[in-house]
Amino acid sequence: MQTQVKSWGNCQGIRIPKDVLQEANFAVDDVLDIKVSNGIITLVKPFRHKTLEERAAEYDGQLHLDGEFDWGEPIGRGRW
Repeated sequence: MQTQVKSWGNCQGIRIPKDVLQEANFAVDDVLDIKVSNGIITLVKPFRHKTLEERAAEYDGQLHLDGEFDWGEPIGRGRW
């Protein structure tokens, strides 16, 4: 697959086909790191920690942060 560098205002840009973005797990408006090495341009989605809201959404908004948690029976000589 090929694409072409085009002028875009005072910059240049390329269009990336939708199926390529999906395969790379990129979406519109994602922030990407650009790395250049030996004439090769690499686009990488930077690691970022999930927000508390994103984590809560994975559990239907229920984090259950209050109360006690049962860690099971003590193991070894540890006591509590």
